[in-house]
Amino acid sequence: MRIAIMGGGAVGGYFGGLLALGGMDVTFIARGEHLRAMQKNGLTLEIPKATLHISNARFVAEPTEVGKCDVVLFAVKAYDMEAAAAPLKPLVDSGATVISVLNGVDHQDRIGAIVGADRVLGGLAMVSGVVTAPGVIRYTSPMSSLRFGEADGRLSSRAIAFRDACVAAGFNAEVDGDIRAAQWAKFVGLATNAALTCLFRLPVGYIYHDPEIIPTALRGFEEVAAVGRALGIALPTDIAQRALALHQSFPKTMYASMYHDLAKGKPMELDSLSGYIVRQGRALGVPTPIHEMAYLALKPYLNVCGQLTPPLTSRVQM
Repeated sequence: MRIAIMGGGAVGGYFGGLLALGGMDVTFIARGEHLRAMQKNGLTLEIPKATLHISNARFVAEPTEVGKCDVVLFAVKAYDMEAAAAPLKPLVDSGATVISVLNGVDHQDRIGAIVGADRVLGGLAMVSGVVTAPGVIRYTSPMSSLRFGEADGRLSSRAIAFRDACVAAGFNAEVDGDIRAAQWAKFVGLATNAALTCLFRLPVGYIYHDPEIIPTALRGFEEVAAVGRALGIALPTDIAQRALALHQSFPKTMYASMYHDLAKGKPMELDSLSGYIVRQGRALGVPTPIHEMAYLALKPYLNVCGQLTPPLTSRVQM
């Protein structure tokens, strides 16, 4: 199977690297210093208890350099989604299927509007890592799985073929009969954890073990679930408690990926996480005070690059 990885960050780098080590024909589409380092030295994955080096993959800057492929694993940041999807149209027209594993719950629809809805499978990834240097990604948790599926829930041959390639490469993969519900179940925790680790500037070990913060976290989880249910998504009645237990089980030093972007002065996925919940909540009449507070508190940092504190446009002396 020939596989292109759109985005060589924590998610794409991990699964693409394992697929390459598993014998698949893998091409990474990346950019900047990260791309140049991989082209020179390959990709290094620092996983718990091991370091993996991927040198048998190709590393390119443009989809036009990929050639024909079977699957594009789409793993860019949500704010780059449309810009990254548009150049994939020739690959899709030549037969490729896009499997999107971005953070959020609407990415397959937005990508499908560009390349064709019938050419996109929705998905989600469970992995936690951060690019520590160009060409080097460190992973902070043993989480390692992909879930993806057709919009109508059928077990298509293309989904099964990619699942089998993933399993052969040594990581968990599942074709899900209701990928929308699976995405929302993850989104309950993902959106809330991104908001809280960014607001507190502290990892999960502090946030989800402090008895005074836990009720706020539970309300954040419940707000996301309420919006999902209002959109017709079937979620367990105890989804908030499940999300809390999951986050309490994570390594105590783990942060949401959005925190790393905030700390480094990079663009954030805020609009696709708390921002999405706030907009949908307003449209549906579902109150979302925790996420609205988080969105408004973090919004000033959306377009601030290279610093944690927003610049002051004027100074007032009192």
